[in-house]
Amino acid sequence: MSRQCMITGKKRMVGNNRSHAMNATKRTFDVNIQDTSVYSEILERKIRIKASAHGLRTLDHKGGIDAFVKGTAKTKLHPVLQDIKAAIEKKEAKSA
Repeated sequence: MSRQCMITGKKRMVGNNRSHAMNATKRTFDVNIQDTSVYSEILERKIRIKASAHGLRTLDHKGGIDAFVKGTAKTKLHPVLQDIKAAIEKKEAKSA
């Protein structure tokens, strides 16, 4: 599970190399995983995540890690992001 995007859930795929004679040998298609940190404005700290390039674009499209986590169901989030969602909800409830 270490080579899986925390945002999109993308992970390594398996397929075949095909030679000119159509011989098949197994190969893997790796995901472009980046170890990065994103800033949570609600929690006022950086969060370390493993995300694919597509996952980082998704965060930009959704409006940041806070908006993405708040707008996604808890059951669909990575376990690390479930803890972040709980912390965000707790902080928002405390400030309101």
